[in-house]
Amino acid sequence: MSGETSLQSLLQSMKPTLNPGAYVFCSIESLKQLGNIEPLGSFREHEGLTVIISQAQAQQLSLETDYVAAWLTLEVHSALSAVGLTAAFANALAKHSISCNVIAGYYHDHIFVDINQGQRALEVLQQLSLQSVSQE
Repeated sequence: MSGETSLQSLLQSMKPTLNPGAYVFCSIESLKQLGNIEPLGSFREHEGLTVIISQAQAQQLSLETDYVAAWLTLEVHSALSAVGLTAAFANALAKHSISCNVIAGYYHDHIFVDINQGQRALEVLQQLSLQSVSQE
């Protein structure tokens, strides 16, 4: 099942949702350090393994953190080859001084913003989607 590639369709039907909880990015050497905790996401870098886990899990493991994030999901099934979606929502958030860290999953895009800006980011993304419908 391939995802949507039309930028207009993606923006109109992105259906952003704010997931509950607080999330952190941590750098560890190995997944073994997490024990039974399964990370929300991970990426191997030269310096270590970046993992995304809940803030509570990081505290439980005494992992160092410096950025606490809210997690938003765009519910539209975006194709990995789609062009412009990340730029569109990143620009909209930037206009409101909201930085974002993006993870593209197979089905959806996931956006991490400062925990104190989660609700505002949701509103900005909802407005972007509404503006795209009215521009049709």
